[in-house]
Amino acid sequence: MAETTGQTEQQSGRKVLIGTVVSNKMQKTIVVEVTRKKAHPLYKRVISIRKKFYAHDEKNECHVGDTVRIEDSRPLSRLKRWKLKEIVRKTALVPEISVDVDIVAGAQK
Repeated sequence: MAETTGQTEQQSGRKVLIGTVVSNKMQKTIVVEVTRKKAHPLYKRVISIRKKFYAHDEKNECHVGDTVRIEDSRPLSRLKRWKLKEIVRKTALVPEISVDVDIVAGAQK
């Protein structure tokens, strides 16, 4: 029987991508945009290729602008094939707070 007590983390062999959260409006789902650089096959100019992935966020802890690491998994829904592994960097942006216009206009009178 093989012992694995000496190893703290095993390589899972799963694909891991790093991207930016562009939407978190769904429950337990985030949309992550991954940008990669690639040379054009004919013109040899470096171009950016962007692709969006739907990922499962169990705790709803990601916000728009966060940089996250996602890992592939079994199909969770029609579009979700990725899970949130970790948040690499939180965004510095503060979510907007909606202000009731009637209250602000009434205070100025």
